[in-house]
Amino acid sequence: MVHKSFIAALLVSLLGGSLAQAEKVDLDRAELHKTATHVVTGQVLGIYERQETRGDWQYKRYVAEVRVDKCEKGEGLDSGDLVYVRYWHRQWIGAGQVPPSTSGHRGLPSSGDKLRVYLARNAYDGFSPENHDGGYNVIGANGFEKLAESSGK
Repeated sequence: MVHKSFIAALLVSLLGGSLAQAEKVDLDRAELHKTATHVVTGQVLGIYERQETRGDWQYKRYVAEVRVDKCEKGEGLDSGDLVYVRYWHRQWIGAGQVPPSTSGHRGLPSSGDKLRVYLARNAYDGFSPENHDGGYNVIGANGFEKLAESSGK
């Protein structure tokens, strides 16, 4: 009995660092589409960033300016429109191990990228139900889908 307990304790201590990273699970395409109030394809024209430190976390909050090619879901966005999409990422700067938590969005876009973006407007965005200010938040941790460049370019 002591032997099994020792092995279990050893495994927990060895894997503890990887277990503490309780990242949000990626949503599949169908889940992203269902959760989103808006789905658009388009090109990133610019990215604006603000950084802040709160407690033991350093946050980067972003707004990407996206020229809409097509609105696949939702109303009020048409081809040629600009939409400003919000997303964030954070990094642990505290002492010790990172507590179980998410680091925010993954697969962050760059200026010029062609994307499909899954958005929430005045609705749950995969992180918080507090999204009621009219802005467009990127859904969940993986709400950006990079698209291949068109062959016409």
